[in-house]
Parts: sequence; structure tokens; C-alpha cells
Amino acid sequence: MKMNRSRLSIAVLALAAAGLSWKPTQGGAPVRPAITASTLSTRDGVLTVMTYNVEGLPWPIRLGRDAAFSRIGDRLAVLRRRGDQPHIVMLQEAFTEEAKAIGRQAGYRFVVDGPGPDLHGTAAPTPADTAFLQQASFLAGERSGKLLGSGLQILSDYPVRSIRRMAFPDFACAGFDCLANKGAVLAMIDIPGSVVPVAVVDVHLNSRRASHVDDARSLYAFRRQMDALEAFLAANLRPDTPLLLAGDFNVGPRPSRTAYFLARLHDLGSHVRSGVHDALRSCAIAPASCGGPLPADAAYSLKRARDWEIVMPGSRMAMDVAGISVPFGHDAAGGMLSDHVGYIARYRIRPAVAGRDLRGHGGSARAA
Repeated sequence: MKMNRSRLSIAVLALAAAGLSWKPTQGGAPVRPAITASTLSTRDGVLTVMTYNVEGLPWPIRLGRDAAFSRIGDRLAVLRRRGDQPHIVMLQEAFTEEAKAIGRQAGYRFVVDGPGPDLHGTAAPTPADTAFLQQASFLAGERSGKLLGSGLQILSDYPVRSIRRMAFPDFACAGFDCLANKGAVLAMIDIPGSVVPVAVVDVHLNSRRASHVDDARSLYAFRRQMDALEAFLAANLRPDTPLLLAGDFNVGPRPSRTAYFLARLHDLGSHVRSGVHDALRSCAIAPASCGGPLPADAAYSLKRARDWEIVMPGSRMAMDVAGISVPFGHDAAGGMLSDHVGYIARYRIRPAVAGRDLRGHGGSARAA
């Protein structure tokens, strides 16, 4: 990346204000880590999936983060030795090389990177989008280009059949979020017990206050990102494809964001012809089906409404939420390894029974 010194200085200052890294991430195909993982299978038709924003922000934006990434990798490795590791992990903000090494350290067979800084969104702008772009601010980081990738990674114990990546278009970002090439990565994964490959999608949407622009501008970008995400998934999913959609959606307890988010999920659920349910909210609504009340850190994550794990099981699969655990929450002193909770959802997977399973499980995401 060629930049003159003055532009680089301005960009680094902008990234510091936003809490972002200026070191780009690179997209890549699935690779095998140095640690060889044992061949695993889902126990009794159970699949475990974790979502975690690891706050992978490097020096000089954050100090001392490398130790946290190493502890995250170590903890996942300990879970693996006990046979309790999540089969699939979706990371956000894995911008640095140290953050991106978590999956290898933890022994995952397949590591899939999200969009790098050079992938461009392809959606054509509307007149409203063009007007939005014309109001872009250089001081808010909206005219500096993409200085880093998406920070997305999918880690999997199971074989990755294919990968699709999508970057949000230029008109679908606001404030300092525009310096990162946010988007989504879709991996088709062969899951034991599933009659069809499962679409696993990791995503990170535009922030509100951290973007350092007014709420109306960040909301416009958030809505256009949801539009782009829905179009991307509809174009790449068959009606019978099971979908696990997770990440940092930055919805928050904001009615304007929540309403649009749930409406787009409902439209997508109609495309895949199945119920739409979110793991945390399903267990909060029906705790008996999840082995009891939500753990305290899971309830905290539910209240923040940023980190979601959404299931659309498709027309041939049932994926019932069966429990939540939190390997990455608050410690005894109240500290965390990231500014987000990392939680694992446990699913029972089985072939769908016509007329019974298409209604979904527990509670719909629309009940949030």
C-alpha cells in the first residue's frame, strides 16, 4: 500500500480515534495449522458454535493485546484437550497476525479469512446512496479508502467445501468504520449428521458511537449493510440450505436498528423457508430446553445485543438450540480478555420432520 507520509499520519490518527488497526489482513483459502487436530465428530448429533469479537487492535492503538490473544488460543486448546472445544468459531476484529493465529494455536483444521482490503462491493448505488457518499468526511475517515481488511475469520474442525466473500459497498459505511473493509464471509461446511452442507457466515456491521459520526449517518450505513448482507445470502443460498449467521452486528438496544435488523432476517428466513431463531434469545425464552437459565455473561451479552448467533435450519434440517456456555466472559476480578463476551451455542441437529420443524425452535428472533 503506497501512501505519502502526511496521508499515512492522518490515517493512523484517524484509526487511533476509531480503535482500529491500519495493518491489512489478507484473504485466503482454508489452510491446515501447524497443530494437527484429531478427527472429530458431533456427539449424538450435537454441533457447538462460538462467536467472539476478540478486540484484535494492535499497537499503537492498543497496548499489550498479544498476551490476551495467546490466552484465548490457550483456553481453546485446553477445551480441545477435554473434548469441549466449539466445533466452529467465528471471530471478529482479528486484524493483527497475532489475533489471526488464535485458530492455529487452538488446533483448528481449517481457517478461513474474510475479505481483505482490496475486495470491492458490487452493488450499484441509488440516488440516495450517491447523495450519502457526497457528504463523506475526510476527517471522519470516510475518504481515506480501505486501510485494512474485514478482521473476520471462521475456524472449523470440519471440512470447508467452498468459500464466498462479500465486502460492503462504499456507500454502506459511516465514519471511521470506513477504514476497515467490513463485510461477510460464507463457508459451506460438511457437518457430521447434516444431510446437506451448512452455510456458516461471519459478519461485522457498522458501529454507532465508535464510528464518530451522527446517529442518522451511522444508521443509514447500517441499514444498507443489512440490505447488502441479505442480497448476498439470498444469492448464495438454496432454500434447503441450513444457515448459521453470527458475528458482531452492532444492533444494540436501539429500536431503529433492531426493527430493521429483524425485518431483514424475516425476509431472509422466508427465502430459506424455515424459522429464524437466535441462540441467546431462544434460551432466554425457553430456559428448560437449554438446561436452565442463561449464564450471567450470556445474559450480559443478550442485553448488549451486539453479538448474535442466528439459525435458519432450512427445509431439510432441524437445528434446535440446546444450551449456552461462556468460555470468554468476566473473570473473578471483573476483567475480560476482550471488550466482548465469547459464547458457545449448542445445537441438536437432525433431519427435519415435515410439518413439525419448519416453525423453528424456542423463540423467533423477531421476539427480541
